[in-house]
Amino acid sequence: MKKLVLAYSGGLDTSYCLRSLSQKDFDVHAVSVNTGGFSPEEVKEMKAKALALGASHYENIDALDSYYLRIVQFLLYGNILRNGTYPLSVSAERIVQGLDIIAYAQKIGADAIAHGSTGAGNDQVRFDMIFQILAPNIEIITPIRDQQLSRQEEIDYLKKEGFEMSWEKAKYSINQGLWGTSVGGAETLTSHQNLPEEAYPSPLVRNDSLKIEITFERGQAVAIDGKEDSPVAVIQQLQALAAPFAIGRDIHVGDTIVGIKGRVGFEAAAPIILIKAHQLLEKHTLSKWQLFQKEQLGQFYGMQLHEGHYLDPVMRDIEAFLLSSQQTVSGRVAVQLHPYRFELEGIRSDNDLMQAKFGSYGEMNTAWNAEEAKGFIKVLATASKVYHSVNKKL
Repeated sequence: MKKLVLAYSGGLDTSYCLRSLSQKDFDVHAVSVNTGGFSPEEVKEMKAKALALGASHYENIDALDSYYLRIVQFLLYGNILRNGTYPLSVSAERIVQGLDIIAYAQKIGADAIAHGSTGAGNDQVRFDMIFQILAPNIEIITPIRDQQLSRQEEIDYLKKEGFEMSWEKAKYSINQGLWGTSVGGAETLTSHQNLPEEAYPSPLVRNDSLKIEITFERGQAVAIDGKEDSPVAVIQQLQALAAPFAIGRDIHVGDTIVGIKGRVGFEAAAPIILIKAHQLLEKHTLSKWQLFQKEQLGQFYGMQLHEGHYLDPVMRDIEAFLLSSQQTVSGRVAVQLHPYRFELEGIRSDNDLMQAKFGSYGEMNTAWNAEEAKGFIKVLATASKVYHSVNKKL
């Protein structure tokens, strides 16, 4: 009997895959990877369901810390928001899930690996690329994509097999993780409809304001209000503080890997606040050209990650640059939380480059005199003066 590893989420698609593959010549190992979306109770339920559907073994891999170290920290260093909006919540998760699942498959000597992606989304590309690159000799099986099954066909098959579970599709599709929660529904399939309040997992429950202070050390968030903890714990604590204010909601519009445009709603209070607070601290502690290069490379890194190119060696080069750029990004950022929004009040840092001893913008200069300023401006204008003197007719 061939040994097969299934990327398992407990939903309809992967449940169909599990049952149908277990009825063939496969010893199915169901594997889920927790990147912040599963509670201990949910993991227990997934295990029971997987074994009932025919898995010989169920494995849950806790990837929270490795998820942060391998990807999330670089999304923060790069201030990465796809199309200036989306913190790449699901994109980043799928990469780590793919890496951990293929590692497990290699560990147990699997002959095949399967996932429940359809042929119309991004996840098929991310999973398949990782599997093909790291384990080219392991067969990839994708029942939903290959058979072009409808949701009803999957439900009918499982009922025929004796599984009368509730497969009714929730009105909104929710994918929760450490770096944000995606929300999909009928509204996001249009170009003009907004998601209603009830679509978001975190309702507005606080109508007051709350001031907090986030401490960064070399680019990593290490404390809230002076209470130090691990970066993962700080993200979780900030999410718990900010979610009741319904902060971090938006709808992302972007280009999928397969060439079509799509919309997805999300709520990501902690990621959005951290990125903006980190970006403000960088404005004070990095040079002009560091900021410029970081913006270019950060956006490219986000694009490559989104499109499944995490294993391209250029990604390690960019990560090295981003890590190096954080040497002086230490300090505290004051943030005021309000219903649906937040304000960045300012920063305190020993590395703050906004130094009055060199001058105050628009007020007084102390590092040069008037004649030096005139000479500098004259030299600075030379190239444009030459161009316009030669090309007077343009």
